[in-house]
Amino acid sequence: MNGSGTGFTTTGAGGGDSINEIKTDIITLTRFILTEQGRYATQATGDFTLLLNSLQFAFKFISHNIRRATLVNLIGLAGATNSTGDDQKKLDVIGDEIFINAMRASGKVKVLVSEEQEEIMVFEGDGKYCVVCDPIDGSSNLDAGVSVGTIFGVYKLQPDSAGGVSDVLRAGTEMVAAGYTMYGASANLVLTTGNGVNGFTLDNALGEFILTHPDMKIPKKRAIYSVNEGNTVYWDTPTQDYFHNLKYPPEGQKPYSSRYIGSMVADMHRTLLYGGIFAYPSDSKSKNGKLRLLYECFPMAFLVEQAGGLATTGTQRILELVPKHIHDRSGIFLGSEKEVQKVIDTYKKYEISA
Repeated sequence: MNGSGTGFTTTGAGGGDSINEIKTDIITLTRFILTEQGRYATQATGDFTLLLNSLQFAFKFISHNIRRATLVNLIGLAGATNSTGDDQKKLDVIGDEIFINAMRASGKVKVLVSEEQEEIMVFEGDGKYCVVCDPIDGSSNLDAGVSVGTIFGVYKLQPDSAGGVSDVLRAGTEMVAAGYTMYGASANLVLTTGNGVNGFTLDNALGEFILTHPDMKIPKKRAIYSVNEGNTVYWDTPTQDYFHNLKYPPEGQKPYSSRYIGSMVADMHRTLLYGGIFAYPSDSKSKNGKLRLLYECFPMAFLVEQAGGLATTGTQRILELVPKHIHDRSGIFLGSEKEVQKVIDTYKKYEISA
């Protein structure tokens, strides 16, 4: 065995040499957060680091329950609806409870917004942060074994605030952190604190999120679109025109490929890695859009912009919107810069012609 600072070499039993390099200097999420704090926030109190540690505990706990959901009968309806009218799955309820308890126990969170709760939750103590979340997004796909995920965003409590709804009814540009954890073959956490995007994978043996995708950048363009085309008949003219042009390009050009899973976290994870565009436009059936602005659109838009992409309603930058209610919805197009710019240009064309 030949030891080194980053791994070791073993000799194969058959006489031939085989090299197995095991990286021992791994970067865990906790180590990464502390390093980032030393680099960008030297006067920090450590509260944000403790909050992110509580978040990763919630992700691990939810991941554990999802992996064993079928075995312990956690799949199926719980017999209730959540604050936005969606039928609640048993895992929705458990995921919500995990998140609430983790944020309360952290001592660093004052206000919590969850898709599963009608109103905000205000915790006791002197927490300085507000967390907005969809504990288990895409849970309707659980029975089919499709990847689901947790989406979250973090605001800093406003100065001299005792904690209230005004602390979260703010533009997405004021978020200090956002991300998602996708629960699939492995648990993948993608995080931004405003200094780029980094991806971590949960090592179940170590019980740690390991940095596996540092400094993630979304490709500038890619001929892939992800949208529920069953809603085509309800779309406005610019949206219909945009997608028609992707599918029926000028002669000599290839049409775009369609990739749609139906779970926002899974669709966005693929889009972030490979490029292209994800869309859930507002339409005549859902005039204000389908996705929740505060804890779905804002966090994903923050991530995409930090990775070099764009996020828009078609006419407005997503992060500049200001919600009037914690469960407000919005239409959204987000992904590769050049792909989303085509959407913006299409809407501008129709504005000019009007």
